[in-house]
Amino acid sequence: MSVATDPNVAVNDLADRFFDGVLERDPLFATILGDERWDDQLPDLGADGRAAARAAYQATLDEARAIPPDGLETEQVITRDLLVLVCENFLEFYRQEQYQLAIDHMSGPQTMPAEIAQYHRADTPERVLKLMTRYAGYAEMIEQYISTLAEGVEAGRTSAAVPVRRQIEQIERMLATDATQSPAVTQAQVADDVRGRLIEATRDHIYPAWQRLRDYLANDYEPHARQEPGLSATPGGHEGYRLAISMNTTVSASPEEVHAFGLADLEAIEADKDEIARRLGHEDRFALAAALAEDPDNHTDDPATIVRLAQEQTDRAYAAAPQYFGRLPSANCIVKAVEPFREEESPPAFYMPPSLDGSRQGQYYINTYQPMERQLHKIAAITFHEATPGHHFQIGIEMELTGLPRFRTLGARMAGVAYVEGWGLYTERLADEMGLYADDRERLGMLDAQSFRAARLVVDSGLHAMNWSRDQAITVMHERGSLPMVDAAIEVDRYTVWPGQALAYKLGQREIERARVEVAEGMGDRFDLRLFHDEVLAHGTLPLATLRREIPGWVEAAKAREGA
Repeated sequence: MSVATDPNVAVNDLADRFFDGVLERDPLFATILGDERWDDQLPDLGADGRAAARAAYQATLDEARAIPPDGLETEQVITRDLLVLVCENFLEFYRQEQYQLAIDHMSGPQTMPAEIAQYHRADTPERVLKLMTRYAGYAEMIEQYISTLAEGVEAGRTSAAVPVRRQIEQIERMLATDATQSPAVTQAQVADDVRGRLIEATRDHIYPAWQRLRDYLANDYEPHARQEPGLSATPGGHEGYRLAISMNTTVSASPEEVHAFGLADLEAIEADKDEIARRLGHEDRFALAAALAEDPDNHTDDPATIVRLAQEQTDRAYAAAPQYFGRLPSANCIVKAVEPFREEESPPAFYMPPSLDGSRQGQYYINTYQPMERQLHKIAAITFHEATPGHHFQIGIEMELTGLPRFRTLGARMAGVAYVEGWGLYTERLADEMGLYADDRERLGMLDAQSFRAARLVVDSGLHAMNWSRDQAITVMHERGSLPMVDAAIEVDRYTVWPGQALAYKLGQREIERARVEVAEGMGDRFDLRLFHDEVLAHGTLPLATLRREIPGWVEAAKAREGA
C-alpha cells in the first residue's frame, strides 16, 4: 500500500493539520506549549473566531469519517475516534450556543495578560516585539469577548450572578494595582531596558481594556445575570448539561445516575473515615475533624511553610516511584504558590505542564491564600494528585511520547478530562499503597479528598439539574466534601461556570480502578502493577471506553515483550 493511500498515514496527517489549526486559533495555548509560531497573535473571541472553529471542526469530522476504520492500527483507531468525538462535541456546543456563557472568574480573558507575561519568551528583540504586539491587540480581543457576552444577554443566556461579581472584583483589584506591580509586568522575564516599555504598554493597552470590561460587566451585564446558579435555569440548559457531562467525562450518563453514584461513594468513604477516627481515639469522623481543625500543629500562618511541605512531598514521591512505574517523566515538577492577584478565586491547587523543549519544568501551584484556614494534614493528597505521581506523571510522560501526532500528546484533553483527572484521583489512593502518607492524619486527608470529589458528583448534578441553590451546594461541600467554608464557596462557584468538569474525577477514577481489577483477574500471578501503570500512561489521554477496551491487550503485549 502506498503512503498516499495508507489510512494510518491519513489519520496521522489529519490529526496534525487539525491540531495546528487548534493552536493557530488559540495562540496562547501554543505559547504555553513552547510553540512560538503565533506569538504575535491573540485568540479571536468573537463571531469570526467561532465561525472559523466551526468550519474546522466540520471539515475534520467529514474527513475523519471518510477514513475507513478497517485496517487501522491501534493508535490510529484511537486517534480517529478522538477526532470524531472532539469534533462532534464541539459542533454540538456551538449549535447550542453554550459559548455565550463566557463568564470565567478564574481563568477568563482578564487573566490573559499575566499568562502572556509568564509564558511568552521575550529574550530577543523579535520576541519582545511580538509581546508588545500582543499587548497592543488586547483591547480588540476584549471587545470580541464583550460582543459574545452581549449575544448571551440578547438570547437570555447569561452567567450566574456570583461569578459575575467575582470577575468584576478581580478586575477591580488588578486596576487598583500600579502598572509597575501589575502581573502583566512582574510575571515577565525581560531585560531591565525592556521593562519600562512593558510598563508603558500595560498602562496604554491593558489597563484601558480592563476598565472597559469592568464597566461593561458592572453596568450592562450584571443586571441581567441569572440569580440561579444552575445551567438548567438557562435556555436549553438541561440539554446543555447533558452535553457538558459528555464533553468532560467521555461517557454518557444522566444527571440522576451521577447523583446516585456520588451519594453511594460518599457513604463508603465516610465509613472508612469513621474507622480511622476510632483508631485515633475519637468517637467518629466529626470529632476527629473538630480536633484537627483546632490543633495548632495542623496549621500555619506562613505561606512558605505550605509550599515547602508540598515540595518535600513531591520529592519523596518521585524517589519512591520507580517501585511502581517503569517509566518516569524526565524531571520532577517544581512547587509554586498561586500568585496574589488570583489566589482568592483559585482552587486549592492546580498543575501547569512543562514546555515542549524541556526548558521549563512542570509547575505545581498550591494556593496559600488565608493559610491559617488550610489544614496541613490535607496537603499530601493534594500533592500526590496534582504533582507526583498524579498529573505530573500522566501529563509529563504524555508530552514525551514519540510516534504519536501532537494532537494525541498535547491536545487529546479536548475530548474531556476524565482520563486525566481520574488518574489524579486514582493516584491519591495509589500513594497509600506506596507508603507516602506520613500517618493516619494524612491518610484521613486523602479520604477527605476522595469525599470531596464524591461530593462534587452530588453538588454538580444538584446545581445544574436539580435546582439547588448556591447556599445548599456550599453546605454539602463543607459538611460532606470536607472543605473549609472558604474553599467550599470557591469550589461551588467553579462548578457554576464549568458545568460537568467536576464529574470527571470520580468517573475517571472508577474506570481506571475497574480496569486494574479486570486486568489483574485476567492475568493472575502474571499481573505486574508497574506494567499496568506504564501501559495506562503509554498512549496519552484516552476516552474511558477506549481505555477499558484496550488495556488488557496492552498489558499482555508488554508482558510478552518483557519475557522476550
